[in-house]
Amino acid sequence: MRTKHDRLAVVARIVNMEEARMVGKPIPAKPSSPMPAGTPSPGTSPSSLPKPAATPNAGTSSPQKSAPVETYAVQKQPPISPAPAAEPPKANPPAGRSGKTKAPKPAVRLVSLDAYRGFIMMMLAASGFGIAAFAKLDPDLPVWKVHNYEWWKSLAFHFDHPAWISAFGYGKVSFWDLIQPAFMFMVGVSMPFSYARREEQGHGWFSRAFHALCRSVVLVLLGVFLSTGQASRTVWIFPNVLCQIGFGYFFAWLLLDQKRSVQFAALAILLSVHWTWFKLNPPPADYNYEAVGVKVPLADTPLQDREIFEGSWSAWSKNGNIAFRIDQWLLPQFRTVPVKEDAGENAEPKASLPSASRWMTVSFQDPPVATPATIQEPATPPAGEQSKPDDALNGKAPAPLIDEPQPQVPAEAQPAGNQPTQSAETPAATPPAAPPGTPDATTPLPPATESESESTEPAKSGPSWIRKVLFSNPDPYTFNSGGYTTLNFVPSIGTTLLGIICGHWLMSNSLSSAKKLGLLVLLALICFGLGVGAHMTVCPVVKRIWTPSWVLFSGGYVIGMLALFYLLFDIAPLRLLAFPLVVVGTNSILAYMMGQLIGGWTRNRMVSVHLAGFIETVFGPKALDPEWYAPLVLPSTTFLLFWLFLLWLYRQRIFLRI
Repeated sequence: MRTKHDRLAVVARIVNMEEARMVGKPIPAKPSSPMPAGTPSPGTSPSSLPKPAATPNAGTSSPQKSAPVETYAVQKQPPISPAPAAEPPKANPPAGRSGKTKAPKPAVRLVSLDAYRGFIMMMLAASGFGIAAFAKLDPDLPVWKVHNYEWWKSLAFHFDHPAWISAFGYGKVSFWDLIQPAFMFMVGVSMPFSYARREEQGHGWFSRAFHALCRSVVLVLLGVFLSTGQASRTVWIFPNVLCQIGFGYFFAWLLLDQKRSVQFAALAILLSVHWTWFKLNPPPADYNYEAVGVKVPLADTPLQDREIFEGSWSAWSKNGNIAFRIDQWLLPQFRTVPVKEDAGENAEPKASLPSASRWMTVSFQDPPVATPATIQEPATPPAGEQSKPDDALNGKAPAPLIDEPQPQVPAEAQPAGNQPTQSAETPAATPPAAPPGTPDATTPLPPATESESESTEPAKSGPSWIRKVLFSNPDPYTFNSGGYTTLNFVPSIGTTLLGIICGHWLMSNSLSSAKKLGLLVLLALICFGLGVGAHMTVCPVVKRIWTPSWVLFSGGYVIGMLALFYLLFDIAPLRLLAFPLVVVGTNSILAYMMGQLIGGWTRNRMVSVHLAGFIETVFGPKALDPEWYAPLVLPSTTFLLFWLFLLWLYRQRIFLRI
């Protein structure tokens, strides 16, 4: 006898066929056993269907036909769930670059990331709350009768950059040296979260790649904008942290979706190649460090105060390394007036001298021989006529564009035609009627040189429109007094890559919070140990040129800081304490730009002028006294105003994104 379940299955089959006919889809096949005789073929109208036969009674051979009313009575009941084979296919999540679908990951925003980023930006925007400036007050001032001068000096060590080397002892480092690697590291931590969200929104690989490339360009341009400062023309130099992040951002992004083993291998190769490149290009033995702003150490100068290394570490000396020499060639290309090129081994000290070029008519040829009187008293050009740099009638060589001592050329090194034929005591043999500056007819003229032949050509039309628009700075590039180089971005990609690795761990759903914390601590210890070992063996830890040992050494610190923030604000119930930092961290780029652009104006006009009365009333007259607490109060109050503005933006859900 046919059970109730069998009858419902038959009715469900009929309903599915009717729905398929109405939407124009092929009628799905019956998922169960083969179609029995009497089952309608696809496309058959339900009205022509034979009525389901009832199970014959025992001992009766003739089948009983069920009434037509039964079928329509069942159809009036609530809809019956369709068979599994008739379910519509589920929409697949967006595919990645390889075409394979990836399971969407939940968009979980970790408090520790925003708090960590906000802490770093707070220190930058507040200028370290003026601790370094306060510690630099004269030791004889009365303020140090109230406070411990030695304690503040030891604290100020962490709010200023050391002279050159960055590691002291077996692990001591200035906190201020860790600001930039922490910034770069957090950029890497945020990348897996940012691009996973974009992938969930349907952005393909090329769309995400174009976004990463555009972000790189924007960061570099912002860094150049901040580096220009008050200059009259755009200054195309790239030591700014935004420039460094921008140059390496796209290359780090290319490693974002790679396997963890590939990422660690890329980190090892990057650091090894960079170390080898420096090691094989040490400075010459007679390199003139003083000409490039480097202090030559004395015999008793301690290692932490040295800017010049000897022996196997000489390749990492300040303004003597290969990255510095690359800048001496590269950065003048972003100026209207390139510097003079010298083929000598020690050409860097002369990098600031002007040269003959197609953009300015400057000649370094010595003038023709004139009488001694003319040499001592050069002739004055007629009124309304200006002397030109290559005009020999003024009796002297063209002045350099910047005030620097010029190298003395020995007399024997001068061309024979340039040497005077008479001494200063001998009467002049030139006829008095000869114009001043006119060479004697018997004096042989120097042979025509390339510079002289070029000066006789018609004047060039000037710099190209590209240089006029972008590189119109007429000041020659000299060198970076701090020793920072453009190619620092190459090893700093390793710092960002460490952040990407940690970001993937934090975003993983298969790892527990305790295991994530353990991985962070383990990686921090490994990096720190490798960094200290490299510092003691192969290369020094120098932040200003981002040595490979600095990548590992600073990586241990910044990963350990992230682990601490993750423990406090994502594992322990202390999220409310992170709110002041989250306000800054969610608008980190804006906070940095405010500190760099309007920090001085806010301190000098808003705080010192409009809030002076309130501050002195509440905290006393010494609060704004430059010999007491002004170095601490002014930057701290400035940051408080910034924070209030960022709080308003946070409540309005306004965030600056690149």
